Amino acid sequence: MSRPGSVQAGFQFSVQASDGNARAGVLRTPRGEIETPCFMPVGTKGTVKGMRPKMLRDMGAGILLANTYHLAMRPGSDVVASLGGLHRFMGWDGPLLTDSGGFQVFSLGSTAKIDDQGVTFRSVYDGAREVFTPERAIQEQQALGADIIMCFDECPPGGANREAVAEAVRRTGLWGERCLAVHHEAAGCGTDGPQMLIGIVQGGVHADLRRESVERMLDLDFPGYAIGGLSVGEERRQMLDVTEDTAKRLPHDRVRYFMGIGDPGGLLEVIRRGVDIFDCVLPTRVARTGSAFVPEGKMNLKNAIHAESREPLDRDCPCTACSSFSRGTLRHLVMQKEILGLELLTEHNLTYLFRLVRGARRAIVENRFAEYARQETASHPW
Repeated sequence: MSRPGSVQAGFQFSVQASDGNARAGVLRTPRGEIETPCFMPVGTKGTVKGMRPKMLRDMGAGILLANTYHLAMRPGSDVVASLGGLHRFMGWDGPLLTDSGGFQVFSLGSTAKIDDQGVTFRSVYDGAREVFTPERAIQEQQALGADIIMCFDECPPGGANREAVAEAVRRTGLWGERCLAVHHEAAGCGTDGPQMLIGIVQGGVHADLRRESVERMLDLDFPGYAIGGLSVGEERRQMLDVTEDTAKRLPHDRVRYFMGIGDPGGLLEVIRRGVDIFDCVLPTRVARTGSAFVPEGKMNLKNAIHAESREPLDRDCPCTACSSFSRGTLRHLVMQKEILGLELLTEHNLTYLFRLVRGARRAIVENRFAEYARQETASHPW
């Protein structure tokens, strides 16, 4: 499916190779090219915990993600703008994406009141009454100045009934139109240059509601589309089936973004189904709990079996943790809650995913993705 449309000035996505549904592409932005498939590290409050920007660049990061809700609350989008915008604030000169804050707002559950106007809630920082509307979500992102910004959508929980999911689909379409209006009003620009606005598809695991949401988003003609409302508690096979069905209904010439997946097996499965970019806090979060991604699965360094091990985490990994430290040393750092240990595991987990995704891209170009994915997941209990 390919059609002409409103591709944002300064941004261009092209598919360079495909293998089945898997795609290798390039997303060109004013701040550089992003090769896809691409994993985006999450810098929720303006930093990827424990990682300096240069380290991320050297490890292979092509784009970072920051969270609108948290930055709007603290220190405030106006403060970030006054300090030179989000790129300068984060010390990152490459592409940045901000999410709309919708997931964080809706995760407040019963404390949030939702209607067509927006969401009223109490700030987790000081309890103040706040209202997030589609207009505010875009205006906050314009002030922050990221390169790629997201529509404000309603993300129902995984256990939501069909009626609630249908209402979220309707409201997400309504809000998408309002987001687009604010974006166009600013001529597609924020305080730090042009911005690409991505629409979000909702619908839970209901195939007909997903199709309805896709059709509504296509009518609004965004330059890119996200698959939202998954990885929120549904069964993995359902999630993958919905992803495949949704992706095939999206335009071939627009970037596709799966919101919130970061386990190695999951990444390969959504790549297999035609997704281009993805993000998740998982690799950094599990590092802070003392666990590392390794070819055999997830290694918990708190286990006593590693106490005297002189083996590296992964002999083939070039990261600092693997090239300079033993499992025994890393376990000691974790057990003593040393900052270095958490930093080393974070670097390792991100390096692991970057290498995995780069390998997937090469395999797609060389028309051997199925074999690559099979080899990488053969002993991976994710």
